Amino acid sequence: MKNLNLGFSSDNTAGAHPKIMNAIVEANLGYSKAYGEDDFCKASDAAFQKIFGEDIDTCLALSGTGANVLALRAMLRPWQGVICTEMAHINTEESGAPEACIGSKMLPVTSINGKMKPSDIDMYLADKDSLHRSSPAVVSITQSTEKGTLYSLEEIQNICSYAHQNNLLVHMDGARISNACVALDIDIKTMTKDAGVDVLSLGGAKNGLVFGEAIVFFNRTLSHDYATMRKQSLQLISKMRFIAAQFIEYFKNDLWLENARYANNMAQYLAEELSSIKSIQIQKPEANAVFVTMTNTAMQTLMEKYYCYETDPNEVRLMCSFATQKSEIDDLVQYMKKIAS
Repeated sequence: MKNLNLGFSSDNTAGAHPKIMNAIVEANLGYSKAYGEDDFCKASDAAFQKIFGEDIDTCLALSGTGANVLALRAMLRPWQGVICTEMAHINTEESGAPEACIGSKMLPVTSINGKMKPSDIDMYLADKDSLHRSSPAVVSITQSTEKGTLYSLEEIQNICSYAHQNNLLVHMDGARISNACVALDIDIKTMTKDAGVDVLSLGGAKNGLVFGEAIVFFNRTLSHDYATMRKQSLQLISKMRFIAAQFIEYFKNDLWLENARYANNMAQYLAEELSSIKSIQIQKPEANAVFVTMTNTAMQTLMEKYYCYETDPNEVRLMCSFATQKSEIDDLVQYMKKIAS
């Protein structure tokens, strides 16, 4: 694997943005209170409040899985379940962490291009009154989805409205929500808090941070125990200032939107360049993921040089990030022209 090109396998393979690295270096100077009691964490909270309003609670976490687990743990009792798509990260890619750490069952529904509809919730509603089954309590949606697609604002509003009508809470896995905001040209507060989302897992590591995610509680009745819960969930480190400092820089001068917009633009460029290859099929990117279908022979040859995620038979996912260069795309396209002809 050491000789493989890793640049398109995930937006996690990119390093951190230089401004983020500088923020960490600056946070390293001198002494600071530990366990989130420092001035950096206070300033980070203020940065989140500037975006979402003062009536929120923010909980910084180490990882995306940790953020999802902590968010859902605050929303659930062990006998309750989470309605999500069958390909949701919490259902397929987190080693069963939500079920293991919370004791709550994932309740999958079949998606269309990674998205669920309000009516998909219906199949589990009868279980709310059953003592023999996991009682649905939360609906979780991913923005952007595992298939690189986007929920429109209306779709989010409709899911939230229907969930709340049926006494269900709504969680959003926003590991790539920055990419969704710039793609749809929708303010993040409008897309989440104003649309009816109760709790948001907001990603950072896929968009320029070294590490660090955030749980944003819009429904503050769910956040009263989050500080202790974060510690028990192994998401509290003594030097929390290094996560907080990154988010301060992330939101300053809209670096988070700049990074996401660049990644989305690179995905568009990649798709346009690949479209000239007649023997492959391209799913038009909605954010920063390009899904490509090709023959099995071409796929295996591609993966001899490029490490890619195989998402379906004969389909690979190519991811772009803030660090992707046009020259890298040009090299990839030339190689694919050669192997796919």
